[in-house]
Amino acid sequence: MSEIIFEVIEDEIDGGYSASALGYGIHTDGESLEALRRNVKEAVECYFDPSMELPKF
Repeated sequence: MSEIIFEVIEDEIDGGYSASALGYGIHTDGESLEALRRNVKEAVECYFDPSMELPKF
């Protein structure tokens, strides 16, 4: 696996962003794109077992 693609949606009513990985059960959100980026990295690291190879960021 070389990459995971995330669909990012802006919440026009409440503000902030949400991201969902295509083909994986990884979902997160953030108040800004910078916060979302940090949360995506953390969610990916938590999703994969330490013995598995993580995709590149």
